[in-house]
Amino acid sequence: MVEVKLTEDGMRLISQFESLTGAGSRDCVIDERNERLIFVVNPGDMGLAIGKKGASIKKASEVMGKKIEVVEYNSNPEQFLRNCFLPAKVTSIVFTGEPDAQSATVDVSDEDRGIAIGKNGKNIFKAKKLAQRQHNIIDVQILQQPGDDAAVTAEQ
Repeated sequence: MVEVKLTEDGMRLISQFESLTGAGSRDCVIDERNERLIFVVNPGDMGLAIGKKGASIKKASEVMGKKIEVVEYNSNPEQFLRNCFLPAKVTSIVFTGEPDAQSATVDVSDEDRGIAIGKNGKNIFKAKKLAQRQHNIIDVQILQQPGDDAAVTAEQ
C-alpha cells in the first residue's frame, strides 16, 4: 500500500470538494502548470463527483476557482491507469521493473492517441503523477506505433 502524503492545502481542497459534491476523495493534486485540480475519488463516487449533467463538478470548479478533473480510484494498478486515461480507449498496459519500482507502457487505439496525450501532454502528466502517488509506478509512457519516433512521456 502506497502512503499518499497530503499537504495542508490538499487536505483543505479535499474537504471543500467533498462538501460541494458529496463524493469521497482520497487524493488531490494541485497542477499549477495546467491550472487545474485533480481529485482521486473513491470507487463508486464518480457519479456524485460529476453530478447530473456535470452540475456538481461545475459548481465545485466555480467555487474553487480552477478547472477540476476527477479520476476514480481502483486498487488494481492496471484498471487505475485505464481510469486515468478515460475517455481514451486503452488497448493494453505492460508493466516492467521491480514491484516497488515499476514502469508502465500504455497502448491506446490510434484514434484516441491525441486524447491520451492531451494538449501539451497534460493527460499523460496526470496519469504519471497519479500512478506514482497511488501505486508507486515510477514512469508511464504511451507506446508509439511503428514509424513513430519514440514513446511519449511527460515532464514532471
